[in-house]
Amino acid sequence: MLERTTRRRRLPLVALTAVLALAGAGVAGTQFASAATTGCRVTYTVTNSWPGGFGANVDVTNLGDPVNGWRLTWTFTAGQTITQLWNGTAAQSAGAVTVTNASYNATIATGATTGFGFNASSTGSNPAPASFALNGVTCTGSPSTSGPAPSSSGPSASTSPSTSPSASPSTSTPPAGQGPCDIYAAGGTPCIAAHSTVRALYGSYTGNLYQIRRSSDNTTRNIGVVTRGGAANAAAQDSFCSGTACVVTILFDQSGHGNDLQYQGPGGAGGQDTPASATRESLTVGGSKAYSLYINPGNSYWRNGSASGVPTGSAPEGMYMITSGTHVNGGCCFDYGNSETTRKADGAGAMDAIYFGTSCWFGGCSGTGPWVQADLEYGLYPGGSSSWNPNQRAFTSKFVTAMLKNNGTSRFAIKGSNAQSGSLTTLWDGALPRGYSPMRKQGAIILGSGGDCCATNTNQSAGTFYEGAMVSGYPSDATDSAVQANIVAAGYR
Repeated sequence: MLERTTRRRRLPLVALTAVLALAGAGVAGTQFASAATTGCRVTYTVTNSWPGGFGANVDVTNLGDPVNGWRLTWTFTAGQTITQLWNGTAAQSAGAVTVTNASYNATIATGATTGFGFNASSTGSNPAPASFALNGVTCTGSPSTSGPAPSSSGPSASTSPSTSPSASPSTSTPPAGQGPCDIYAAGGTPCIAAHSTVRALYGSYTGNLYQIRRSSDNTTRNIGVVTRGGAANAAAQDSFCSGTACVVTILFDQSGHGNDLQYQGPGGAGGQDTPASATRESLTVGGSKAYSLYINPGNSYWRNGSASGVPTGSAPEGMYMITSGTHVNGGCCFDYGNSETTRKADGAGAMDAIYFGTSCWFGGCSGTGPWVQADLEYGLYPGGSSSWNPNQRAFTSKFVTAMLKNNGTSRFAIKGSNAQSGSLTTLWDGALPRGYSPMRKQGAIILGSGGDCCATNTNQSAGTFYEGAMVSGYPSDATDSAVQANIVAAGYR
């Protein structure tokens, strides 16, 4: 293990909770009866800090009658300026900030929570806002029954540090017609690679998803989507492969960066592996038939994306994939993410990829997995060190969401969930392992194998890939949760 290098200091996580009142007369887009119960709670959390900027999440919990249309306002007092915001629309004049709802989160039922996140620039200090107002009414401290005129008492606020890794807050179902990469783009972290054999990952995508080759005559066919932003055209594959065997030769990049993945073998990206079967497993997504990329030992895919948008060095990035808890092994290494352009083990931090499988690289694991871990080269990390992370848990469901994000210098996070229901579980959110700060990413993309494969050797891992994407920048927790909501809404069966 390498010696620890000096890390940039990260400002402490700040959580400011303020209880806000909602009140009645003259609020555009929101109407209250003359004896409405009003009130809400806002949690303002600085999630990440860097020289000259920071990221934050804002969660709004409605403690009163249902709200349909909201506007949250506050004042920055130290020159902070919002540069990107997701799950809402921001306007700022000097220090005065106004955030209005998106079309899909305008309604907040009694007891429900909605949220948004943002990145902002700052100069020097970064104090949290002293108070908030919702729909023009300042905080009152608790739910109350009010007449037409609102109470004018001031806010109650407190600060508290973040808690240990836990279930991430759920989000509203995203609007129809959006894909995960639309959500990432809205969050200021656009996809630089997007791959799937199952569905479009943009609501407007009409191109090809993957290429297959049949054994009877070695001809190929590209498989696209049935409709704009829809599911794969499985019927076209069934017709083309009728009476013969087919393999997947290319996964096309939907992001427009040209980061297509080819199998690591002769006729593909070069190497010793072969393409995976195109027909080994079928499923449905949103009621439509599709096929997975069913990887066995000897199958893998790769692309040198260092010149086509894939983050390199210590640049921040995030990624997710949908995989399966029922088709795994302990071979090295079922990965999806950033890898070496040399296809050699080039040292700590040369990789930044999601791993999913049963490998217990450093020993001391609890249970038998499979686990979502981070392949950072020279080890599969369950958390911030080679010691077993007690927040780890196995994901054995048929469809599994696996996420990884890394700011490249000090912090990374690992998340997982059932891809059919529920919110994300944060398995780790903290410091990088010793010797991995800063990261030294090379910018290739790997799928199905470790980084030191498969130019002269063969992949030993097994796993299933349905969809995945890599993004530039460090996604917010709100964005992560919105992507998970989109995945659940897609209807994997």
